[in-house]
Amino acid sequence: MMPQLVTMRYRGPNGHRRRLWVPVVPVVLVLSPLLVLAVVGGLIVGRVYGISPRGALRGVRQVVWALPGARFEIEDGQTSLLVSVR
Repeated sequence: MMPQLVTMRYRGPNGHRRRLWVPVVPVVLVLSPLLVLAVVGGLIVGRVYGISPRGALRGVRQVVWALPGARFEIEDGQTSLLVSVR
């Protein structure tokens, strides 16, 4: 299943916390012209390096479908960032 929502929580060095919810589908729709350019560029690079387009798309699909439920947490001193994909 494709991810639907990305939640980001940020705590700055001053202790102030911020939370941001990003819906995936509207962002993909807005960025779709850039996505088309990225796919064309990926096909060209794949052709240069001999990578099968079908295999590359299969790999990208598997990564995207594995994202729901993933959590990425980064802490550096007093600053922390948590990204949760649903």
